[in-house]
Amino acid sequence: MNRKEFMVRPGSKVSLSDRTANDTPGLKSIEEAAPRLEKNVARIAELQERLYAEGKRSLFIILQGMDTSGKDGATRAVVRDVSPQGVMVTSWKAPSKEELAHDYLWRNHAKVPARGMIGVWNRSHYEEVLVVRVHKWIDMKEVKERFRQINDFERILSEEGATIVKLFLHISNKEQKGRLEARLADPKKHWKFNPADLEERKLWPDYVRAYEDVLRECSTTYAPWYVVPADKKWYRNVVVTEIVKETMERMDPRFPKVDWDPKSVKVV
Repeated sequence: MNRKEFMVRPGSKVSLSDRTANDTPGLKSIEEAAPRLEKNVARIAELQERLYAEGKRSLFIILQGMDTSGKDGATRAVVRDVSPQGVMVTSWKAPSKEELAHDYLWRNHAKVPARGMIGVWNRSHYEEVLVVRVHKWIDMKEVKERFRQINDFERILSEEGATIVKLFLHISNKEQKGRLEARLADPKKHWKFNPADLEERKLWPDYVRAYEDVLRECSTTYAPWYVVPADKKWYRNVVVTEIVKETMERMDPRFPKVDWDPKSVKVV
């Protein structure tokens, strides 16, 4: 297993129906996956310390997916063992009145991770070419303009030192139904259920088409998309942490060198 297995090649056509959401290539069971996950999590924590100490670049992780696809669970897997001071998690909700008074990217730019940080976004600026398109609040001409603007936005961030990883958590319609039913059946999970989610679920085919266009138009060499099979939570978490770990290893952050001789210092 390596990250390239799940990467969307820039400009390539994406058909989510051709990608099996419950597939687990490379791993057969949760028992086989467990040590792999622990190894990935430990390595991410090690590399995050080096990234924070280096203070020159950032890692920017974007999580998108249908409702119940596991964005919270994937976030927990990635940041489980990292130092809290080196990570910033942002969960995007519907824009406020103030945010709507600005351009659609205005609110996002301020939450981009600073140098030395890992930033994880639960949803993102891509909602502005997904929800608004599906509900026909903007037309396809504007959608295409936003694809270009988003690519330009991410190019700027990349040129300024951000390494961008975009993860689409691919869940099946059947699995989503089961997870929504589980929330209804468990009083402790009622707070996570919103009846409005059922209305969004009716629009599943429209969201699939919108996501396929996003994956095709906005997977770039500097900000690639990855499609992660997400029906099995244990597999989703291994793949997500594997991609993050491999990306950080390619970044290869280094501890800064000090301008004094440690051997000359004596602690008394």
